[in-house]
Amino acid sequence: MNARPHAARGTTLALCVIAFFLVLTSYYVLRPVRDQLVGAAGSASLATFYAIVFVVMLALTPVFGWLVSHFPRRRVLLGSYLFFVVCLVAFVPAFVAQDRIGAAVLGNVFFVWVSVFNLFVVSLFWSVMADVFSNVEARLVFPFIAFGGMAGALVGPLLTRTLVVRLGVPSMLVVSAVTLLLALGALLAATRHAHGNDYSDGAPMGGSIIEGAKAAFAQPFLRYMGLLMLLSDGIATMAYALMADYTKAHFADNAARTAFYADLDLWINGLGALLQLTLTPLILRSLGTAWALVLPSLVNLCLLGWLALHGPTDAMLFGVAVPLIAIVQVGTRGLTYGMAKPASDALYTRMPREARYKGKNFIETTVWRFGDLLVTSGLNGLRAAGVGIAGIGLICAGLAAVATEVARRAATSPDLAPESKIRDDA
Repeated sequence: MNARPHAARGTTLALCVIAFFLVLTSYYVLRPVRDQLVGAAGSASLATFYAIVFVVMLALTPVFGWLVSHFPRRRVLLGSYLFFVVCLVAFVPAFVAQDRIGAAVLGNVFFVWVSVFNLFVVSLFWSVMADVFSNVEARLVFPFIAFGGMAGALVGPLLTRTLVVRLGVPSMLVVSAVTLLLALGALLAATRHAHGNDYSDGAPMGGSIIEGAKAAFAQPFLRYMGLLMLLSDGIATMAYALMADYTKAHFADNAARTAFYADLDLWINGLGALLQLTLTPLILRSLGTAWALVLPSLVNLCLLGWLALHGPTDAMLFGVAVPLIAIVQVGTRGLTYGMAKPASDALYTRMPREARYKGKNFIETTVWRFGDLLVTSGLNGLRAAGVGIAGIGLICAGLAAVATEVARRAATSPDLAPESKIRDDA
């Protein structure tokens, strides 16, 4: 008697896993295309890119909240995904003419657009998931859905790496558009399968940037997490900016530069996936969340100390000469995705629901984008003062040391509920 409902939920889950796999495949096909623009323009352009992103995201975050609060999410989903598919196709002629337009000019537009793409496409996906599954079901099925996304984060850069040299950079936009359309089809099928013709848009998301800022400053844990976001983002953005200068100096061809960035994403996401499947669960279970949050900062400290000592040199890795800055970027970002992020998500479940959602949203959007702008502007200032890569590495090693202590304080903040009393509404 119960076989059919269980089978129906199994089909819905399979469709959602496939959909998230395709969503992140689409996004990670785009990332190397975006990053090669940064590599062509150089790190000096990043401050402008991030300034525009910061302003646009401040303006669009409440718009996004208003849309999902006032319209059926399935309608918002359909309209948004189709809009981004059309935009992807519309960008193709611009990338064909990239050398004539200029990487900086095209980057100003595309860098911002990809940030908006990420906000709407990924956030809408999880909004729909909240409608498809109950709270109890979510705790059981969301890890499987996240695993599908992890696979997409690996397949996306692999697709770009394989195809871009043969088909060219503009073709990657078409590949991304096709996978996004397939994701939309899987999502629509999942909602129909879950609810038939009685699909509900769910409860309004609510909240605002101002409420999120108040929550972030009112709670000690959220204050620590906001500061940790700024410090960690400073390290990651520094590595990203230095990598942009490296690729500008070493790759003149757009396709080769895109393939290089696809390789970077593949290594970063591969390290993140490996950690999530092996070391991170072991640390979380045996040593606790605090160690899983502190350990990435300790490793960052070692990597950045290495960079400060050796500067812009190559390192031998498995008998192959690899740019040291590439090792730093893979290590810092891979540890963020594979260990620090799961640890911080686990800590957020020990906060009251309202503070958790509003404060976390503020930190992971506004604080994050402000950090990008602050770091890239500061990096331009350091370079103008004559500070080289070794000096920048030393400064960031200092940031990593501070981040280690902030991470420890965040994980042991007195306003966190005990791990044994995590609420059912998490």
